[in-house]
Amino acid sequence: MAKLILTHEVTGLGTAGDVVDVKDGYARNYLLPRNLATPWTKGGQKQIDQITAARRKRAIATIEDARAVRDSLQAKPFVVRVNSGPNGRLFGAVTTSDIADAIRASGGQQVDRRKIEIGQPIKSLGGHQVQVRLHADVSATVDLNVVPGA
Repeated sequence: MAKLILTHEVTGLGTAGDVVDVKDGYARNYLLPRNLATPWTKGGQKQIDQITAARRKRAIATIEDARAVRDSLQAKPFVVRVNSGPNGRLFGAVTTSDIADAIRASGGQQVDRRKIEIGQPIKSLGGHQVQVRLHADVSATVDLNVVPGA
């Protein structure tokens, strides 16, 4: 088992700043190459403190604030413009960065792309839904309208 400090939120494992024990292969082949974690050391506690302080600044403070943001995100669909072929298939897929930019461009709340969860890759035009994790207990279902033209 490897003891690691998470530097980013990993779904099902923990949030940034958490100290976790994972299997060696998971750490070596997934978490460390993607810079999602760093090896735990005695001096790593200072890094944990810095990560949690930065996360506290960025995070939505209360559940009431998260619910207000959720209501504003769910109020209207957001439009994502992408390049597509004549049959409605996309060249590539809609990414979480594209979704975050569309929300920001339409005057919505600033959303971290890492908080957006796409079930299946979005590779066609039309309406789609994605989940946005706003708080530990609050998530929003955002309606997307994928249209042609970039």
